[in-house]
Amino acid sequence: MLLYRRLMVVLFLLISANALANKIVTLTSPDSKIKFFLSTDKDGLYYRVTYKGIVMVDKSRLNISFKEGGAFNNNLLMAAANPQRITEDYNLLIGKTNKVHSENNRLLVPVTEQSGPRRTMDIEIRVFNDGAAFRYVIPKQDQWAPVINITDETDSFNLTQNPLLTALLRVNYTTSHEGLYTKTSLNDLKADTLIDMPMLAEFPNNLYMAITEANLHDYAGMYLMKHHGILESRLSPLPHQSELKVKATLPHNSPWRVMMISDKPGAFIESNILTNLSEPCKIKDLSWIKPGKTTFPWWNGDVVPDTINAPGNNYVTNMYYVDFCAKYGIEYHSVVEYGLHEWYVNDGAGFQPGPHADPSKAVPGLDMQEICDSAAKKGVGIRVWVHFYALYPKLDETFDQYEKWGIKGLMCDFMDRDDQEMVNMQEEILQKAAEHHLHIQFHGAYKPTGESRTWPNEFTREGTLNYENDKWSSWVTPDADINIAFTRLLAGSTDYHLGGFRAASPEQFKVHYTRPFVMGTRCHMMAMYVVLENALGMVCDDPDAYIGQPGFEFLQQVPTTWDETHVIDAKPGEWLALARRKGNDWYVGAINNHTPRTLSKAFEFLADGNYTAEIWSDAPATDTNLNHLVKVVKNINKQTVMDMVLAAGGGQVMYLKPSKQ
Repeated sequence: MLLYRRLMVVLFLLISANALANKIVTLTSPDSKIKFFLSTDKDGLYYRVTYKGIVMVDKSRLNISFKEGGAFNNNLLMAAANPQRITEDYNLLIGKTNKVHSENNRLLVPVTEQSGPRRTMDIEIRVFNDGAAFRYVIPKQDQWAPVINITDETDSFNLTQNPLLTALLRVNYTTSHEGLYTKTSLNDLKADTLIDMPMLAEFPNNLYMAITEANLHDYAGMYLMKHHGILESRLSPLPHQSELKVKATLPHNSPWRVMMISDKPGAFIESNILTNLSEPCKIKDLSWIKPGKTTFPWWNGDVVPDTINAPGNNYVTNMYYVDFCAKYGIEYHSVVEYGLHEWYVNDGAGFQPGPHADPSKAVPGLDMQEICDSAAKKGVGIRVWVHFYALYPKLDETFDQYEKWGIKGLMCDFMDRDDQEMVNMQEEILQKAAEHHLHIQFHGAYKPTGESRTWPNEFTREGTLNYENDKWSSWVTPDADINIAFTRLLAGSTDYHLGGFRAASPEQFKVHYTRPFVMGTRCHMMAMYVVLENALGMVCDDPDAYIGQPGFEFLQQVPTTWDETHVIDAKPGEWLALARRKGNDWYVGAINNHTPRTLSKAFEFLADGNYTAEIWSDAPATDTNLNHLVKVVKNINKQTVMDMVLAAGGGQVMYLKPSKQ
């Protein structure tokens, strides 16, 4: 009888496993083009994704493992789940649009182990018209202690058709997330090498996918890696060990694993899928948050006129830049350093904090209260640069002092991590900064994941190789800018040290630590203010580089936040032309790689009626001075076909405003 019972149990388990293997949950996008399929087999959970009937992600694993009980893959049973239509309207203070309408279909699938620890987890799936996302939702339960330790999350992305990848390869998890992108087929991608996100995949027949994450909160940052021929996720480990990735108290959620999907490469730049998946704004009073442009004198080498008396970390040097801001409508001046020494007390070397570093105290001879008061009288806000490891140990007292002085915000630099501990410290900085009415600009930081919705006092993030490198290398080219637009920009605000007004060709370019060159035409540099989403655009060259120079008037008037974004034309690796609206006015920016070309497009996104278009274009090809440009004024409407003539490494910008009737 005992043997019979055992045989019946085995038979039941085999039948159950077979039944589970045949049960497939399907969720479709509102427009029915994207389908997400979830199922189980003897090895656990797996999924597939199709777009317009084409399989883009074939059988791929959802793999998550815990120190308590091991991998969640033991004889899993999916319970019934009913799809929901989620419709949401919300506002963004910081982003590519100010009013967002979001629609998606949602499914919350309870999954329970039928043997072993018998743990339960929910798999939440959301499918939008421009992508699909999933995450782990772990409820509080008797089968688990209140505290869990995640050792791995190796979700797989089994991309079909050997797509062409644009990927940022990393050596390890300690990274500033800055580097040149690699273009390679999936088959030729180097195995077992970390890939930063977002990563772009170009499939045959003009299909595209970008992979990244959303709502990174109290969790480790995610990377990709090709392992055994298939892309898998990897989590950044907690410091000083390699086993544990996340320590959490139940209930707890993972971030969203996001696949943007479209047959239009520009759709990802228009998409709000990451903010759609993020938590609502946590700041009640937004009236003090004032995006704008800022100086950043470190980039130009702290250049001042010969007439200034005793330049340095002092009042007169900073007021030279404040006066420039006041006269030309630049909202902020950044106090950074002079002579390679920070503006605040520090006994470390090379900007690294020493044992007595104190960012709440200015160096002798620098009266921050006087500077803030004088700047405020001229309508200019003061912001500062601070090393993260100098700031964080003295966070409360430093922010108290900044609020007393009247400082408006700060750049927090050199974090170079995205483990759970660092993710939580950055959120703590945003929360406490909001309490003191301070905006934040993160440098040496991981990609955005939609936090501009949750904490709109975060104006921008770096996490990209950018024009600061022109001070010591020739790495940043117009081609590199194009790659950034189709990868890092997809995640959100992209800080880039904009504003270099000394344009040079590759042959003309020379490394200058003071008054650096930038590669490409001046119009290319101007267009980057429109191309990049960035609520705190830098005007980082010295005042004499701008005053009286063609094109500076566009830098003065271009906004840093937008009401609408529309991609006009785009091809990854080659060109991008997009338009952004502020009020009734539109701003157009186009950037090009190393091949000259002409784009002919009608601006169908415009409202009815006529517009006056101020257009700045690259100088004729016979002109070897890449700072030269041509400005014309035209009357246009939505039917007008515009020829955008782009030089090698060039660009074009337009300011379109409704014509007066």
